[in-house]
Formats: sequence, C-alpha cells, structure tokens
Amino acid sequence: MNKPQRTQPTKTDRHFVTALARGLDVLASFRHGDRMLGNQEIAHRCGLAKSTVSRLTHTLTTLGYLVYVEDSAKYALGTATLSLGSAVLSRLDIRKLAQPLMQQLAEFGRCTVSLGSRDRLSMIYIDTARGSAAVTLSLESGARIQIATSAMGRAYLTAVAENERNEILQRVRELTAADRWPEVQRGVAKALRDIHDLGVCCSFGDWQKEVNAIAVPVKPGGGLPPMAINCGAPAYMVSKEFLLESVRPRLIALAGELETSLGTAG
Repeated sequence: MNKPQRTQPTKTDRHFVTALARGLDVLASFRHGDRMLGNQEIAHRCGLAKSTVSRLTHTLTTLGYLVYVEDSAKYALGTATLSLGSAVLSRLDIRKLAQPLMQQLAEFGRCTVSLGSRDRLSMIYIDTARGSAAVTLSLESGARIQIATSAMGRAYLTAVAENERNEILQRVRELTAADRWPEVQRGVAKALRDIHDLGVCCSFGDWQKEVNAIAVPVKPGGGLPPMAINCGAPAYMVSKEFLLESVRPRLIALAGELETSLGTAG
C-alpha cells in the first residue's frame, strides 16, 4: 500500500483550513476498488489519529459524503460524492473527443490507452480504451497510479512549470524510501529529456516490473490543468521497441489532434 499523500500547507498560509483539508483527505483515502473502509484503515492512509478520523467520518456521514455500514462497522462513499465527480466530468469535453481516437490506437497497439489527470501525488484515470487483444491492463476509470514512476505521471510533470514540478517532487521524496529516491529522481530527469528528444515519456518496468508504457501530456485549455494520455501493455505482449517505433508517432498525433480540436495547440 502506498504511503498516505496528505495535503501539506505552508506554515505561513493563514488562509489554509486544516479541518477542511483533513475531511478531503478522508474522502481521498478511498481508492479504486475500495468498497468500504474502517476508521483504522482511513487513519493509516491519512496519517491521522483514529479519534480525529472518527469525528471526520461522523461529520461526512451526516452530510451524505459517507455511508456507515453497521454490519461491518465501516464506511462507504455516499451519493453526495457523485455530485462532485459528475460536476468535474461534465466539464471534460476532451473525453468525448478522445474516446474514438484512443480506441483506434488501442486496437492498433494491442494495448490499453488511458486519459488521466493529477490528484495530489497520483494520476487518476478519467477514461480508458482497450484493444481487442486477449490480455490488457485491468485499470479502469477512477484508478490511480504513481506520478513519479509511471509514464502518465512523468508526462504530466513535463507539462507543468518547474517550480510546481519541484514542489510535487519534494513531496514525493518525503514519502519515498531514501534508497529508492535516486532511482525515482533519475526517472523524472530522463522523462524531461525524453519529452524533448522523443516527444513522449517512457516507463519500461519502472511503474510495474512487467509493464511497458509511453505517454504524452495534453493541455485541454478552458482553465483545466494539463492531462496526459498513456499507452501501455504487459511487456510480454508489447515490446518497448514497438511502442517507440510504431505507437509513439500515433500517440503524439492523437495528443496534437485533441489540442487542435480544443483550440489550445501552438
């Protein structure tokens, strides 16, 4: 399990509301595939005292953001959270434009093509297309992947300003084992070179040992932050050579077509 990714305010930020941030941390502790979580599990993921989490879950339950399941003494996400997600997704016209293009690339590459956006120190899948090959990655919309070791996350990092990238990486470093950090740092540095030299970011076994993936950033405009599109598959099915030689130009073209359609290219 990944270490908790709590919001970290600056010590001089007098406008930061810690109680609100902690409540949002509780909601964010639910990961793709989690049906229910108990206070102890939430406390571990958020890095908060169980007594604090108990008050937060009680409040969120009262407001409809959580539902208490008596049989298991655990909490599930409530219907009030759907309004938050639907409000965001309704703005993402890029999904309608991207889906047919992503599906076409997924069929060609015999891989999974996904559109993602940043959430704290993760990338969260917004939409996914799969090729007709028998075996593809099983990640669905709503799944999260690490920002500093995945191709999608690295692509996002190349699209933001240097100060924002450094801030994100500092937080990643705080949550990464000391002996692993140099490898993570080298991977991000290589991504910056790759986006310049190849037009894509790569993760060949970095995110998961047997997964190959490449990704590109996409700037949707309309006040939305950068996103990223990746193309990945089990390494035994799709080689890194095939991704770089055959899939890469099509993935770059896909991102360019989306940006042109959204009026943000150039």
